[in-house]
Amino acid sequence: MKIDLIVADDHPALVAGIEHALSRSNAIRVMGTASNSTELVDLLACERCDILITDYAMPGGSHGDGLGLLSFLRRHHPDLKIIVFTAIDNSALIASMARLGVRAIVNKMDHIDSLIATVQAVYAGASCLPAGLGAFASSRPPIDGEALEIEKQLSARELEIVRLYVSGLSVNEIAAYLHRSKQAISTQKMNAMRKLGIERDASLFRYAYETGLMAAGVPSEIPVGAQAAH
Repeated sequence: MKIDLIVADDHPALVAGIEHALSRSNAIRVMGTASNSTELVDLLACERCDILITDYAMPGGSHGDGLGLLSFLRRHHPDLKIIVFTAIDNSALIASMARLGVRAIVNKMDHIDSLIATVQAVYAGASCLPAGLGAFASSRPPIDGEALEIEKQLSARELEIVRLYVSGLSVNEIAAYLHRSKQAISTQKMNAMRKLGIERDASLFRYAYETGLMAAGVPSEIPVGAQAAH
């Protein structure tokens, strides 16, 4: 029996490389590819697959990317096994992915053979997540109202910038999203952290994760046009 899968990434060369590598396995069949969330959702609507291999940051689609897209996929395709293929190495983001039901996370720096092995393991029912993730991923869920309390402390622009930042975008990428200068974005990010009593980026990610702010992902009303980190 073949393992049917879909590959989603906004870099055509990378998609071609993944397809070529997976073609070496007689047990795997690529049913289609997508370069953004719009193409991916349309493809999933008409093509059955066992596993989705997707990048985390994939701008340009109407369904966003990052945690927002993963949450959408979990709601609309609850049985779909998802492997995130990414260069992101942030424990808070990875824990949030795990909480959304992502079965495996493969780093783009790993040998491509590890992706093939992961596909086979996930198809067999295994989860392939970073060691030591368990306690972090199983920590308490966001408490209702905490995100609302954050909104009361921050201005609308500061809240928007924090949400974009904890979704995985850099200051430069946020500046491109909002058509503002890097300095303006950096200043408002620092102002937001000061209001929240947070000094380090790592603490900001943790705070956003615990309060549910991270789960919001990239707001859908913001036009996607920047090249996000991979």
